[in-house]
Order: sequence, then structure tokens, then C-alpha cells
Amino acid sequence: MKTLEWLNFFSEQRRFHGKVIFSVAELANAAHTTLHAVNTELGRLLAKGVLARYAQGRYGPAHDVGAEDVVQAMDAGAYITGFYALSRHNLVTQLPTLVTCFTNHRHNRQTSRSTPAGRLKFVCVPRAVYSKPAEAALAGPEQALCDFVWLNTRDGVDPQSLVSFQHLDRLNRRKLVKQLRRYPAAVQDAISRITR
Repeated sequence: MKTLEWLNFFSEQRRFHGKVIFSVAELANAAHTTLHAVNTELGRLLAKGVLARYAQGRYGPAHDVGAEDVVQAMDAGAYITGFYALSRHNLVTQLPTLVTCFTNHRHNRQTSRSTPAGRLKFVCVPRAVYSKPAEAALAGPEQALCDFVWLNTRDGVDPQSLVSFQHLDRLNRRKLVKQLRRYPAAVQDAISRITR
């Protein structure tokens, strides 16, 4: 396939299927060619800056790929939470440099991975804390706050010393109380101090 055909393929896949990251086998099937031939083509597209490698054997367009897309391609059981999710929900004033992902899988590779969409950190959490959102790869604001406080409390860090919270009045109190049932008392106490 020519470069323009690849660009059209990626555009159509995003528009009709919401998919942006593909395995080498999927790309070979799309190009109606062998794995060897598509690997040669991938090298050419990488050199031109049309394509980016997001993980081993996972490729997608070089631009407009979010952390949510990358996380789902790397670990289908993972979801984005913590500081990054709080920032996306506009609940903190700072911008994160790391995308925190909670998972129920232990990874046999690095827990921190650099990708074109940002640096991802996978944290394997206990079953009681793990709760992947049904509709998205990004935790809701109430869950993100609970996960952020849990992670920092676990590490012995005061969450309020790391970030400046804002717009906490926008949190749904019912959802927050429901989320808090899954967390230890230390997290519940810390959140009650934060949301005062």
C-alpha cells in the first residue's frame, strides 16, 4: 500500500471502528501481504513519520493517538486513573508527566513504559481497589480521586502535598461515597480532609 492508502486506512478505522493501534498481523491483513513485506513497509512509514511504534508489535498513526488508546492496546484490563485522570477532569491545577494505569495483571516487562503518547506506569493493584470503568479506559473523577489518594497513602505521601485540588464541588457525592466503600479507612479519612 502507498502512504496515502495507509493514511486513509487509519482514518477509516478510527472513524468507523474507533481503533487506532494495530498489530503487525492486522496491518498485513489490511495490506493483503505477508508479515515480512509489511515489516518492510512499516520501516518505511516509521522513517517518514507517518507511523509510530507504541509497543512491541503495535503500530498506529504518528499523531492524534491518546494515552487511552495505547493503554488498551498494551493491556486490555488496564485503565487510566490517578493524577492523569484528575488532570483530564480538571480537578488539579498541575499537569502530569506520567500516566498512571491500574491493572489486575502482573506485567513480565517494565512497569514504566515510554510511548509516543506519553510515559505509562502500570500498577498491579489488589482486587478490592481494582475497578475498571465499563464505558471507558479513563476513570471517572470520583474513582480517580480515590485511586490517587490510595496510591499516595500506600506510598506514605500526603496527596495534598503533591497537587493543588480545584473544583471538588463538582464531584458527585453519592458516587464518591459508593467508591470509598472499596478503600481502607486511611483513604476515606484523607478524602474527607481533601473535600472539606
